[in-house]
Amino acid sequence: MRQLTVVPLVLSCLLLYGCDIPPASSGFHARPIDTDNIGRDFSLVDHHGQPRRLADYRGKIVVLFFGYTQCPDVCPTTLATMAEVMQQLGADAGKVQVLFITLDPARDTRELLAVYVPQFHPDFVGLSGDTATTAATAREFHVYYRQRPGSGDSPNHYSIDHTANSYVYDPQGRLRLLVKYGETAEHIAADIRLLLAGK
Repeated sequence: MRQLTVVPLVLSCLLLYGCDIPPASSGFHARPIDTDNIGRDFSLVDHHGQPRRLADYRGKIVVLFFGYTQCPDVCPTTLATMAEVMQQLGADAGKVQVLFITLDPARDTRELLAVYVPQFHPDFVGLSGDTATTAATAREFHVYYRQRPGSGDSPNHYSIDHTANSYVYDPQGRLRLLVKYGETAEHIAADIRLLLAGK
């Protein structure tokens, strides 16, 4: 996936939120978010077949990002980084929930998500919805995605350009941080520790 796809989210942040997002000078490595106009909730199904909303994870730090299982680089890299974060957190890893929302419901079945997502960490959860629900959830999070045809003849041969950032909620369910793709596990773990400490 080409990193050019991150640009629409950056522009969206600048245009839609303006001064609502303060500069990253509050002790966090990620960009703090101070607005209630994004990521308010979702209504999806987890890879066990259970309906899920954001409130189901209240009491934990939630790290949420969008992708698809056939993503060649960004998605597996992000999941691997979050697995490293969990290792660095030690006992505090139990206070963190990582959620992977697929942008490819046509190919990413619940059964596939149940195999793909937990292979990075057994506590990670894959979430999905139908095409309309996926689009609505992406809009709620101001996530850009676009399907690109592949080189094969099959209609299932395609890739998806998509926003590559992650969203971090505090234990009270408030969206607090926007983590850029490529952030180090050390920095993410440090930010999670700050949130767990009540910052």
